Order: sequence, then C-alpha cells, then structure tokens
Amino acid sequence: MAYTIDEVMKYIEEEDVKFIRLAFRDAFGVQKNISVMPGEVKKAFEDGAPINAREIAGFEDSSQALLYLKPDPSTLAILPWRPDSGRVLRMFCDVYTSGEKEYPSDTRYILKQAVEKAREAGIEFRFGSETEFYLFRKDDEGNPTKIPYDTAGYLDIAPADRCENVRREITLTIERMGLTPERSHHERGPGQNEIDFHYGKPLKAADQMTTFKMVVSTIADRYGLVADFSPMPLPEYPGNGYHINLYAVDQEGNDVVRYAAAGIIDKIRDITLFLNPTQASYSRLGRNCAPDRVNWSSAGESELIYIEDYKGRTRAELRSPDASSNPYLVYALLIHAGLEGIKGKMELPEEMSGKGALLPGSLREAGELAKDSPFVRAIIPEGIIRKYTGN
Repeated sequence: MAYTIDEVMKYIEEEDVKFIRLAFRDAFGVQKNISVMPGEVKKAFEDGAPINAREIAGFEDSSQALLYLKPDPSTLAILPWRPDSGRVLRMFCDVYTSGEKEYPSDTRYILKQAVEKAREAGIEFRFGSETEFYLFRKDDEGNPTKIPYDTAGYLDIAPADRCENVRREITLTIERMGLTPERSHHERGPGQNEIDFHYGKPLKAADQMTTFKMVVSTIADRYGLVADFSPMPLPEYPGNGYHINLYAVDQEGNDVVRYAAAGIIDKIRDITLFLNPTQASYSRLGRNCAPDRVNWSSAGESELIYIEDYKGRTRAELRSPDASSNPYLVYALLIHAGLEGIKGKMELPEEMSGKGALLPGSLREAGELAKDSPFVRAIIPEGIIRKYTGN
C-alpha cells in the first residue's frame, strides 16, 4: 500500500508508534538511518531531518555540512521484529540540500532521474532479482565464523537443508513489510540460499533490495547466525550472485527487451565497476557458471545475459552483478544503457556461449574503464566515481 503523509500521521497516532526510522543509503548502497519520535515526523516531512553530510561515503564533496532527509511516505513499513506495543516504523528518505533541492549524489535521486528519462522516452522498465547469500554459524562469543549452517546442496530439503526455517521466516517477514517474494530455495553451496522477487518498478525494486538485505541479516542474527552476501565467501564453493531480470515495454506495449539488452551489452564493460564494486567480485566472475565474457544466449548456462521468450513475453537476465553493489546505481545505469539500445534499435550480436570480449578482470581495470567512460560520467557524479575508484 502506498501511504500519503496524512495517512502516515494518522497511522502513527492510532497504532502506538513510538519510533520512526528515517532510512537512506550511502554511495555503496549501505543502509543508514536516524530515529525520530512521533512528534518530529511532521517536521521531517516539511523541512527534513539534518544529517552530517561529510560522514557519509559519497557525500564528502557536499558544499554544505548538513543535508536533510525527507521521508517518502509511500515506503512506510512496520519492522515486524520490534514489539507490537511501541511499534517501530521505517520510511526511506530522499536527501535534500538546505536550498530544498534533491542532492545530486543521493543514489536514489540518480535512479529517479533515470526513471524520468525513460518516462520521457515512453519506455517502462521493470526489474526482478535473484539474490544468493550464505548463512554461517557464530562462535561461542557471538563472532562470525566461516562455518556453514548446513552441508546441503542445490534444492535439497530438510533435514539436510537446515536453512529452511530461516528462509521461511525471512520470506514471511518481507511479506509483512509489503514486499512480494516469489520463491526461495537452498543453493549449491553449503549454507547457501536464494530468495527471488517478482519484477517491480525500478525505485520500488531498489528499495526492496535494500529492505531484503536488512531483513535477511536481522533474521539470521535472531537464529544466532550471520548472513553473508559477499561475492566469494568460501573460495572452494560457488560465489553469491545478484541476478537481475529485466523487462521493458514502449508506450504502445511493444516488448523492447532485446534492444535494451543490446544496449547493456554495448556498455557493460564501462559499468561493471558499479555492478561488481569489490576486488572479491572479480574472484567470482568466471567460476561456477558466473560469467566473465560479454555475450548472451538462450541456453541458460554461463552467459552474461540469458534471454528467454515465454508466453509472448521476453525476459533478459543479467548474471554478472553481485549484492555488494548499490541497486539504485545498478538500475540507473541499466536504464540508461537500455535506453540507448532502444533508441538506436540496436541488434544483439550473434548468439554465443563461451565467446565474446572479456569483462574487466580486476577492480582496477573496471575502475579505469569507468573513469574513461563518457557514458558513466554523464550519469554518475564525480565524487561517487572517485569513491569507487579510490582516486
């Protein structure tokens, strides 16, 4: 349900809400928040809640010491693991300057700009996700280990699959927060899991991914476990991918996914830094079916983009990203690249599996490609590029 400001204020009053978390994200997509009391919410809607800009990764170049969080009422969600008495709400926020302008380095704003550009072009994008993570035990002092919670494999069931109850609680919690999980299962690695989401509009899909990672980590902790989304938690086992399903139609309802996929293939080397932002990301690529080449096919093996035609609808699945990425930047870049493909009616190269140019093989190579890319520089602010490249 998408709430209005008045509905949020009424909900807070009637449902015994005591704390409201105003959440946002840094340049890397790491969720941050401040908590306010009910009496401060109206002020936050009108004037914004101040934060120290220069303590936030990617905001250090701000000309102003303070930036302001303004809640988006449509993102209201109850945190179900908090008490029913004295409830805690969370709303995602947009970041504003003291001049009441949206802050250019807020990655949610960067995605909103991409969505607006697509709207002006008469194109609607939707994204779904398939995200993997490991569940590891903690030691006697509560510190994370690299000991998997079970030794089960792909699609195994209980009792071998000890993660089943954790996944079920994650899925039910996400559903109570208004999101739409599609399916879940045990993955190939010991203690490795996957939960997938139906496709949604870009901003909702990015908010959903941010919420998802928070919920997984919170529920895992309640079970005495730690959730690990990193690209390569165990070198000898499969890494964690963040596969992104892409749908696109024009204003007449025509399927334009293949053009969009061609545009993404054309720009993929330039944008890989933001899809795979850690050095560990490049240890995953090229191993255990994770792609390392710029190619596509309809075979569903180890290609960069898998394209499926099913019941009159085309789906493109991008398989290189991992969940250390910022979904707001990822979706923004995919929209811009897809729009170039659609505008130019780009044709996909010859279908291939195991062929094609190599993706960047290291964080340094990906950084050099991004820095030298006019395409990236037209979308991503200079301060964020420097934060990702380290210079």
